[in-house]
Amino acid sequence: MDAFTSLMDGFGTALTPINLLWAAVGVLLGTAIGVLPGIGPAMAVALLLPVTYGLEPTGAFIMFAGIYYGAMFGGSTTSILLNTPGESAAVVAAMEGHPMAKAGRGAQALAAAAIGHFAGGMIGTLLLVALAPTVADLAVDIGAPDYFAIMVLAFIAVTSVLGSSRVRGLASLLIGLTIGLVGLDQMTGQQRLTFGSLQLADGVDVVIVAVGLFAIGEALWVAAHLRRTSGQAIPVGRPWLGGDDVRRTWKSWLRGPLIGFPFGAIPAGGAEIPTFLSYVTEKRLSKHKDEWGKGAIEGVAGPESAASASAAGTLVSMLTLGLPTTAVAAVMLAAFQQYGIQPGPLLFEREADLVWGLIASLFVGMVLLLALNLPLAPVWAKLLRIPRPYLYAGILFFAAVGAYAVGGEALDLVVLLVIGLIGFGMRRYGLPVLPAVIGVILGPNAEQQLRRALQISDGDAGGLLTPFSVTVYGLIVLIVAWPLLRKAVVRARRRDVDVEA
Repeated sequence: MDAFTSLMDGFGTALTPINLLWAAVGVLLGTAIGVLPGIGPAMAVALLLPVTYGLEPTGAFIMFAGIYYGAMFGGSTTSILLNTPGESAAVVAAMEGHPMAKAGRGAQALAAAAIGHFAGGMIGTLLLVALAPTVADLAVDIGAPDYFAIMVLAFIAVTSVLGSSRVRGLASLLIGLTIGLVGLDQMTGQQRLTFGSLQLADGVDVVIVAVGLFAIGEALWVAAHLRRTSGQAIPVGRPWLGGDDVRRTWKSWLRGPLIGFPFGAIPAGGAEIPTFLSYVTEKRLSKHKDEWGKGAIEGVAGPESAASASAAGTLVSMLTLGLPTTAVAAVMLAAFQQYGIQPGPLLFEREADLVWGLIASLFVGMVLLLALNLPLAPVWAKLLRIPRPYLYAGILFFAAVGAYAVGGEALDLVVLLVIGLIGFGMRRYGLPVLPAVIGVILGPNAEQQLRRALQISDGDAGGLLTPFSVTVYGLIVLIVAWPLLRKAVVRARRRDVDVEA
């Protein structure tokens, strides 16, 4: 009841005209920035930090939260329409959203994503209000062996369900893990795969990898086939979700937050893991398995709902522990410190107006984003009417701008082109792109958590086993063995049928 009363007070703060203005500015900026390939919410908040020096803290953080959620909304737009994720959390949306767009159902994919973000954000924020202390306690108890087990689960899950074969999925994952090795060893300082270049000592930014594999690789692939195809614009199709679409997606919208929120709240969480775990879950539960890879709407609705809920989960650890679990949370933590405010257990007592105003503004921002994005779904879908040579020329331009903005180094453009050529080669030989991106994102973290766990146990492999990690490894065994078990069951049934016949 105390939390509910505090939330009502927060709405009194968030619904003042000036704070409503900052929320609207944030969601508009976030959506626009999320649409641009390579420029995600973390970069947007970082670029706007100096602009907020003159604002009072509550208004500044309400605007930052609007940018965060707006960028996640916008990131799914180019991911679905152009197979070009605006930020890493939108990578999974391309898997089913882009085939839907190519089939003339881009507006439906965008509508499913927008409603998914709204549902995930609302449920996630309610869980933030109700469960923040409990989830924070659980996050403190999870150690390095548990993080490593979660990441192994992510690797196995993504290679098992994507692509035409597990071998191709594993090959793609190994490409990503190799790219993730570039830079300095985080524990020893040893250079790895830098070829003597100081610019590569910091590694290859995941934004450059995602934009290179998706945007540049897709543009090169389309260019290579334009001579053989007419290159005509893709039809936009009917602009709204039909009754069948809603019946197929409503459960996905509700399941997504159950996956996204816990992963957002724990370190090594963020939106990347829960989005593709949601994808895996929806594929396993789907009654339309023949549509997966060709445009299954559940593969858009579930992951986008999980992504939005993970954003609310991210705020749990940041506000209650001062522990950032994503790049955006790290930038927002810097913004708190800029105002002389230290997030932690006492934040809810010392800055109650700010915290509850910020949380209430999340509800307001979700409504604003849904009102903004649902009517614009058919408008965004009309991007597909642009002739592909002009469309992909624009993608190449914005991809190059986004990659250069990451570090301001000319070498980043060279790396972008090289990774784009790798993406082209992966498409040529049927390797799924997502495992490679996941390998780059999680590979360095998985290595660090493994080495940390082994250091704690003095090199004893038994130190990797805890009750939580054993449970996760059990899930991994189930995922790996399930296809074999299913084949054995089918064969046994066929033998029984033959015997009866």
